[in-house]
Amino acid sequence: MDEKVKQYIEKQDSPKKDICRKLHKIIIKTFPSVKDEMKWGVPTFDNGNYYVVAVKDHVNLGFSKKGLSKEEIKLFDGTASTTVHIEIKTLKDIDEKRIVKLLKMTKKKA
Repeated sequence: MDEKVKQYIEKQDSPKKDICRKLHKIIIKTFPSVKDEMKWGVPTFDNGNYYVVAVKDHVNLGFSKKGLSKEEIKLFDGTASTTVHIEIKTLKDIDEKRIVKLLKMTKKKA
């Protein structure tokens, strides 16, 4: 794990710290050769195609929406101009199968 990414995760309050750790683990397990780094002030993966950001009361796992259809974008909780995300409030909210499916789907599009 990149040292700056580790520092970002470790400074989060619980449960956000545990959520960030789990999401990091899922991304690395899904794509073992993916590089993590700090970009835009948050941990990013695969040159910014994915990101993890702890906000006030939850964590967003974000994805580049490059190449996604309107139907595919509906699979996410929120959108911005260039990204989509899923919102996670507790460890129990982490649906690893869904996350892996979304990671693989967006990887093909990037």
